Amino acid sequence: MAGLTVADATNRIYESLQADNADIDVHIAALKAALTRAGVKEAVFDPARLVQNNRSGRKRMEAYSA
Repeated sequence: MAGLTVADATNRIYESLQADNADIDVHIAALKAALTRAGVKEAVFDPARLVQNNRSGRKRMEAYSA
């Protein structure tokens, strides 16, 4: 997964969420690496593409920011 762009890594997270969180930890790590390479501190997700588009879903995503 090395060398992914932020957009590619984000799309893989959406796909993982649709697949019942398959390999979500791997995809989150790839996103963090892509963010670091891009010099970006925060990823932006489209709430409409999240499986749980509610407070619980947002809090779950925020849990990975540490």
